[in-house]
Amino acid sequence: MSHYWSQRFAREGMIWGSEPSPSAGWAKRIFLEAGAASVLVPGAGYGRNTKGFAPELSVFGIELSEPALELAREWDPGTTFIAGSALEPQLEHLVDAVYCYDVLHLFLAEDRRRLIGASLAQVRSGGLLYFTSFSDEDPHNGCGVQLEPGTYEYKPDKYAHFFSKADLEEHFAGTEILETGSFTEALQSPEGGTHEYILRSILARKK
Repeated sequence: MSHYWSQRFAREGMIWGSEPSPSAGWAKRIFLEAGAASVLVPGAGYGRNTKGFAPELSVFGIELSEPALELAREWDPGTTFIAGSALEPQLEHLVDAVYCYDVLHLFLAEDRRRLIGASLAQVRSGGLLYFTSFSDEDPHNGCGVQLEPGTYEYKPDKYAHFFSKADLEEHFAGTEILETGSFTEALQSPEGGTHEYILRSILARKK
């Protein structure tokens, strides 16, 4: 999986443009209203979403792909980027919130648990977590080879888990779930085309 993304970032650069996801703006508002001063972004990519949280929040991004990190440090010098896996704790201190955009669905079941566990380990008690992921209502759900329940290789060398509301809530069963939602997001490709995805979101608080 990391090899796939490194190749894409090296070849295509800022794959989805420079504008952050609308969900980053929603999460930022929620975090600030809760008094957060710092946020962790696991799987930060090239910094498309990290930049949207500054300057009001101190931002830390974890990213495994070196080509993505090179782009991120140039595009968003205000964020502290850490080279490493989001499946393991990387910070030396706790943050107030975690924002994780479309990373959770990229893993099989065991590693999805590891990602959530690592995120919880790096946020303070009472801190907030806002995750987005592919929805089971997305048209790609059920396409291709099924690898695990709800997980499909829907394109060659590219697989994803498609979450139902109940499935997403079950993944965060150890937290206080505050809100779930569903929305459609349109992304611009480097070639100029538009791709739409149906996503789920979850807002939770660490107990």
